[in-house]
Amino acid sequence: MSVPMTIAEKILAAHAGLDEVVPGQLVQVDVDLALGNDITAPIAIRTFREAGVEKVFDREKIALVADHFVPNKDINSAEQAKQLRVFAAEQNIVNHFDGGETGVEHVLLPEKGLVLPGDVVIGADSHTCTYGAMGAFATGVGSTDLAATMITGKTWFKVPESIKFVYNGELGPWVTGKDLILYTIGDIGVDGALYMAMEFSGPVIDRLSMAERFTMSNMAIEAGGKAGLINPDQTTLDYVAGRSDREFNIYKSDPDARYSRVIEYDCTGLEPQVAFPHLPENTRPISQVGNIPLDQVVIGSCTNGRFEDLKMAAQVLSGRKVAKGVRLIVLPTTPRVYQQALSAGLFQIFLDAGAVIGPPTCGPCLGGHMGILARGERALATTNRNFVGRMGHPESEVYLANPAIAAASAVLGRIAAPDQL
Repeated sequence: MSVPMTIAEKILAAHAGLDEVVPGQLVQVDVDLALGNDITAPIAIRTFREAGVEKVFDREKIALVADHFVPNKDINSAEQAKQLRVFAAEQNIVNHFDGGETGVEHVLLPEKGLVLPGDVVIGADSHTCTYGAMGAFATGVGSTDLAATMITGKTWFKVPESIKFVYNGELGPWVTGKDLILYTIGDIGVDGALYMAMEFSGPVIDRLSMAERFTMSNMAIEAGGKAGLINPDQTTLDYVAGRSDREFNIYKSDPDARYSRVIEYDCTGLEPQVAFPHLPENTRPISQVGNIPLDQVVIGSCTNGRFEDLKMAAQVLSGRKVAKGVRLIVLPTTPRVYQQALSAGLFQIFLDAGAVIGPPTCGPCLGGHMGILARGERALATTNRNFVGRMGHPESEVYLANPAIAAASAVLGRIAAPDQL
């Protein structure tokens, strides 16, 4: 009789060649995809070379994405992107994205069909947990761990305990997956799921689009989570269809699987959430935000820069102007998202409103470029982190919210909801 397991445990067991695993067990697993970007991959490449190895374990199972400082902002970032190009050419890496083909890694890889349900994915970037939305076990690792995987095709994990989050009720207008995850982090805290698999479930999750699911899994790390998983369903399969001809396995948690905790939320009446500086757990409902004037609004990032996010923002901005003194920056996350937004007429709405439209880049999210804050400036962003100095000067402030709140705030010049327009 098989032991009941969670989705996280099932995926790790399968990739470790074991019938079952239990939380706390150390396992060595085969990795389906190993990811590095223009900040983290150069360190991994250096470690790879120091090991004296000549070839990567599989040139099709490594992805190198230049997305953090591109188009290159200075000499150092140009050198980093060049290291990726040189290594990719030398190793004949199939999935190297640069120039007009690149995009924000955690939107680009699922879009390209490089991540599938049931995969184990590691990335030298903390928001690799995004792919858990597809029912994959995906997590961030250090650059030396990435180097080890590039050599061996394997990595090791301590099997995490799982917390099950059950979302019941009905979502009100302008309430999105971003609000669900902000509310959750506000409830359990930034270390509330430390080294745990967060499993998102319930009728509300079942009705979310893939874009909103990606947003939720993306921010599992902001609660300390090792992974943020959603059991695959028809929505997942519809998203995956036609993106890859690689075979994949669907894993789902057993009904009687063991969890360290089960937390239930009634989402009826939940308002859009805003995270105050300087932690994602400092959340407040929009009605309790008060009067907070803004200098900048950023719509984009691996959290909320997909087509659906831009469409929601455009819906609010249509026929309106950005407030005087506020800079609105819109960053589509991939060339495909850029093309979709352009074809749908969203760019016209953004331009008419007075927004700046940038290329697919992480840009200001990590204080990279294209929207750095000066001393004392305040930004509202659809990004995932608002730590001290995250978007620029240590004495600047970042608030986090969904795309509709961001758009309404850009128009009113202060943090506000669309119904205040």
